[in-house]
Amino acid sequence: MLPDAVLSAAADAADRLRARGESVAVAEVSAGGLIAAALLAQDGASAYFRGGFVIYTLEGADLQLGADASPLARGRGATEPLARWLADAARRRMGADWGIGETGASGPRPNPYGDPVGHSWVAASGPSGTTTENVLTGSGDRVRNMEAFAVRALELVGRGGPASVRGPADKAGTASVHDRRHYDLPE
Repeated sequence: MLPDAVLSAAADAADRLRARGESVAVAEVSAGGLIAAALLAQDGASAYFRGGFVIYTLEGADLQLGADASPLARGRGATEPLARWLADAARRRMGADWGIGETGASGPRPNPYGDPVGHSWVAASGPSGTTTENVLTGSGDRVRNMEAFAVRALELVGRGGPASVRGPADKAGTASVHDRRHYDLPE
């Protein structure tokens, strides 16, 4: 079954999405489908969930999301620009108000691009801009890292994106925020 921490974060995100009448699409890598599964586990998911993609290679991103990710990430997969691209691409591809993007190294070994175990970038792209966060667990526990990455990604949408964290506006007037933090794994 799905971990309680992931289900709780998904319930909060689902409540916010329903209250705002908004929809979401997901493109995830190292969380392996947990983000989408947790959103779909909520009652009434059809009111807000547009669809999702589980992508494990850059070629898979190119094929599933219908665009070329190579300008952003060739040679390295777990980057902030790729998380942003995944969120934006999922949002556009599925016609959703929000897109969630996640890419990282869940472990137990570093990924082929040299990113450390327990490292992920998560992004939420929505009506008010894009928020990103670098999740660093410091753990080699693959399943618990996947859980931590999913929770943080869901929390970005659950808290309402950039407007809720008061980020600086870009030229288009939308906020763009990023944060780097260590994440303690749930018990």
